[in-house]
Amino acid sequence: MDFLTREDMENMMIERHTKKVYETLKQARVAIAGLGGLGSHIAAALTRAGVGYLYLVDFDKVDISNLNRQYYRSCHLGRYKTDALKEELKGINPWAEIETNTIRVTEENATQLFGQFSIVCEAFDNPEAKAMLVNTLLPQCPSMKLVGASGMAGYDDANLIRTEKVMNRFYLCGDKKNGIETGNCLMAPRVMICAGHQANKVLELLLK
Repeated sequence: MDFLTREDMENMMIERHTKKVYETLKQARVAIAGLGGLGSHIAAALTRAGVGYLYLVDFDKVDISNLNRQYYRSCHLGRYKTDALKEELKGINPWAEIETNTIRVTEENATQLFGQFSIVCEAFDNPEAKAMLVNTLLPQCPSMKLVGASGMAGYDDANLIRTEKVMNRFYLCGDKKNGIETGNCLMAPRVMICAGHQANKVLELLLK
């Protein structure tokens, strides 16, 4: 195929997912807080699945230390992650609606940034930032479902990474013990597996 059309993409998605699933995902809106190893792979997975609108938030630029596990390439070095990832996602599906915000998420602005979304993925590296987002959004956004992660560092058994419903409207993916704060190295396989768990939970919430 020399030229991809929107009709080609839609027909493929319907063939793979059925029309009902395709239409549901096409209308879905999902926000991702943090575009590192977790968030960048979550965004790629949801774009490939056909989620129609993604809101991507990160303040950082692509660094050489990101290349071992994040969805970036050497040509993206020095660029804002929001810009680089949007470009990559548009390469997957040119018709996906991708909105970006290059800003640091804080306790003061989190609700303003994400309050309009029914599903938000927490994809930060820092444990304090993770806790801040959960403790800010869940009480202030009563209809929101939050999908977070804790524990995907190192190279332990991949089957230790699980998805659990921790409390009402909050789901946590990971092994809950091997975090970056433990000093374990961060490698692509377990980070990508955890990101896959988060993306899969988002799809489950959207479709069920």
